[in-house]
Amino acid sequence: MANHQILDNVTHKDVKIITERGADYGDNIASVLTFPAEFRNVQSSFPICFCKDPDTGSFHAAALLGFEENENLFLDDNIWSAAYVPIMLERQPFLLGQSASHQGDSDPEILLHIDMDSPRVSLTEGEPVYLKHGGNSAFLERIASIMRAISDGRQQSRYFIDTLLKHELIESFALSVPLADGSKNQLQGFYTIAEEKLNSLPESVIIEFMSNGYLQAIYMVIASFSNFRELIARKEKRI
Repeated sequence: MANHQILDNVTHKDVKIITERGADYGDNIASVLTFPAEFRNVQSSFPICFCKDPDTGSFHAAALLGFEENENLFLDDNIWSAAYVPIMLERQPFLLGQSASHQGDSDPEILLHIDMDSPRVSLTEGEPVYLKHGGNSAFLERIASIMRAISDGRQQSRYFIDTLLKHELIESFALSVPLADGSKNQLQGFYTIAEEKLNSLPESVIIEFMSNGYLQAIYMVIASFSNFRELIARKEKRI
């Protein structure tokens, strides 16, 4: 049960955040939302795919951490074994919300919230959110920069994915993963870049992609697929 509160230096003056990784803290997930500006870091460790919301039909980009529900192959007990932590994991237990008095506005006030029911929230251990006299800690400044990146990333993702759809550059794929014990993992319901259509785009579109940074993001998605080898190796080791 979530308990979201607007963060302030009076109510939450003694709050600390446990930053270690672990299943008990909600890190045992098979995929996590990611954004084009983050692709360079994400593709160094994880495959990047597109997922389709079954209710709305909208797409979002995700970093794959495992093959099954509640499986994070980069989490060994409380040890994070990848070189990078995606910002949607790093931001926990903070989230962005709108001020109640500005909901529905075209330009709403965005406020930093905290989930006080998160197992990361503590009064005795972890990183302090505020300094002794009420100022922001270095940790909170880092979180604030992450939340700005997330806010910007959501908007950038919409434009990026709309452009991919406009040029029919998103296509579905399925992956069958045979494992050493004879079992198979089926990865379905994911999408990637349609490379044949990408290669047939007119020069004017490619130049447009280069100018707005989309071409780099596209090739980061394509390059990230080499990480499936590492993901499979981690799965076999886990078995």
